Amino acid sequence: MKVVILHDWLTGFRGGERVLEAICEMYPDAPIYTLIHDKGKLPPSIENREIVTSFLDKVPGIYKNYRKFLPLMPLAADLMKITHECDLVISSSHCVIKGVKKPKGAKHVCYIHSPMRYIYDQFENYFGNASLPVKIVAHIIRPYLAWWDKRSNTNVDLFLPNSKFVEKRLLTQYGGSTPTNVVYPFVDLADFKEVQKNPPAKEDFYLMVTAFAPNKRVDLAIEAFNELGFPLRIIGGGSEDEIAGVKALAKDNIKFMGRLSRAEVVEHYAKAKAFIFPGVEDFGITPLEANAAGTPLIAYGYGGVLETQTEYTSTFFNEPTKEALKEAIKSHTDKNVEDLQARAAEFSREFFIENIKGQVDASF
Repeated sequence: MKVVILHDWLTGFRGGERVLEAICEMYPDAPIYTLIHDKGKLPPSIENREIVTSFLDKVPGIYKNYRKFLPLMPLAADLMKITHECDLVISSSHCVIKGVKKPKGAKHVCYIHSPMRYIYDQFENYFGNASLPVKIVAHIIRPYLAWWDKRSNTNVDLFLPNSKFVEKRLLTQYGGSTPTNVVYPFVDLADFKEVQKNPPAKEDFYLMVTAFAPNKRVDLAIEAFNELGFPLRIIGGGSEDEIAGVKALAKDNIKFMGRLSRAEVVEHYAKAKAFIFPGVEDFGITPLEANAAGTPLIAYGYGGVLETQTEYTSTFFNEPTKEALKEAIKSHTDKNVEDLQARAAEFSREFFIENIKGQVDASF
């Protein structure tokens, strides 16, 4: 079977790119079509294959400011043409890449991380505190983006949402015209074997591993820890504006670690007292990674996290407020490490690949 892979953009290696890497492992000869490709930012498993980009890839400074080009992304997807022979198009999408037209006679299976959350239920989180010009533009383009997004679904034969939470969002936003089957993402359990075998001593800090996007609610965590005075370390990156905005809020007990190596991230997971997860995620890999390292969660009890976490792995708070988060932090108690690691083990890479292959095979 001849396969082409689609992915929205290649600018870093996060949860969506780990899914992409597994899909690449399944189809080692498949080219990748993507809007932009910041060369050298991904592992060889992705970089060492043919990568086709859109006209946006030629825009100066695009890699640091690609989110600002959202109004042009539907056009970029429409103009991309799959020139390789293929029987299967498999996309890893949370934005517009699922709209790249499949060749005649091919099937399109879309592994969907989420519909475009910034034009649907997360619109206010993304644009509520934006400058007036940005708000005006967002409100102007929102109806067009929603129309284009729904129209592009005629290009998809099967959606594989990454959680029941996303599947429900698909049904709400798109209706039930395209079949769906949930396939959960995975944890790279091999990364945690050493800390599971030789667990380091816990240290006196809490941890976030996150991108600095509005739905992650880094601001909420900072507000809570500012008042509690407890040590919080935040690993991750984002745009310069986003990082500067949250840094300006933080007191000295909050440390911004930037982007660290995978080994350093795993070490922080294992040493942290608890992992802080205050946002609404479609699924959420980082909570399961914390579990794999033997670290429990303090999490907002809404969204995909409710499909991966239980009372044995997490302390939940039910309102997205600093007072609720503070109370959860103060009332949090240790969890059994075996329960944490057993939960993470249910979401293995091997099971993900087997599940994807089964869904693809059933489509032909």
